[in-house]
Amino acid sequence: ETILLQAELLDIRANPDRLAEGIIVEAKLDRGRGPVGTVLVQRGTLHVGDIIVAGAEWGRVRALINDRGENVQSAGPSQPVEVLGLGGAPEAGDVMSVVENESRAREVTDYRQRVQRDKRVGTGNRTSLDQMLSQLKEQDRKELPIVVKADVQGSAEAIVQALEKLGTDEVTARVLHVGVGGVTESDVTLATASNAPIIGFNVRANTQARDAARQAGVEIRYYSVIYDLVDDIKAALSGMLSPELRETFLGNAEILEIFNISKTGKVAGCRITEGVVRRGSHVRLIRDDVVIHEGKLSTLKRFKDEVKEVQSGQECGMAFEGYQDMRKGDVIECFDVEVVKRSLD
Repeated sequence: ETILLQAELLDIRANPDRLAEGIIVEAKLDRGRGPVGTVLVQRGTLHVGDIIVAGAEWGRVRALINDRGENVQSAGPSQPVEVLGLGGAPEAGDVMSVVENESRAREVTDYRQRVQRDKRVGTGNRTSLDQMLSQLKEQDRKELPIVVKADVQGSAEAIVQALEKLGTDEVTARVLHVGVGGVTESDVTLATASNAPIIGFNVRANTQARDAARQAGVEIRYYSVIYDLVDDIKAALSGMLSPELRETFLGNAEILEIFNISKTGKVAGCRITEGVVRRGSHVRLIRDDVVIHEGKLSTLKRFKDEVKEVQSGQECGMAFEGYQDMRKGDVIECFDVEVVKRSLD
């Protein structure tokens, strides 16, 4: 009522006696009716038989269906109608315009499709140093390829936007293809070539697509709630993150003397100056405050017996796995490494 009152006071009017223009509110691919666009007419009057352009799609209006499901011959300003006759499903938010003839419609849509194609592949522009560094960084990022099919264009766009927000500098979800309608064999072929799963939102795969997916080992997942879809993709991306390595300091030992043992090689006679040293733990050899070697202990002996650990203040013998360059006065630092799984915040 407030909107109607404001429109009356401000004398807001639209000219119905001109070629129609409007906005695509929603679009979908209906099995029986083909591409269907929901249009809100803003100016002019849309008639059955008009040639229209909506985004990168065009067609001749075959039928107009109002909000009560009735077929109508025309739709004036502020009237929402479903439009049948487009060659493909446009995107929500595209401008719908009536044009004079088919050649003009083809000219406009061909240009828009060419622009979209150039944006996807990236035309041959000169590359700056910053762009090259950015591209190298992108190459190091792990990608999860995905094919998305949804019931309507609005849902498809919402899914793509939600998946784009999940990306980080390390991992990202890359949507190879997004479309409206059921899962087809061509979708399975694309998913097979790219080793990608197929996400179906409120749609299903036909029999041929299911058989092809089963033979190729392509996973098709169905969803009806976007949050469930995003949570699953987020979990998959989390699994692609490199684990975090956390170090826990155990102790230090000072090398007092080096002994040459015939079967073992060089063994360092040490005193534990701090903490504890455990066999099998990670160790660093430090000389003049510089790390010389990092590896693991192959031998940890107290007197002549192999032991699991040696406490602070005690003396012991140590040998490194595959490393012999130890000197008197060197410090051996012992630590544990914990592998921690990471997840997207």
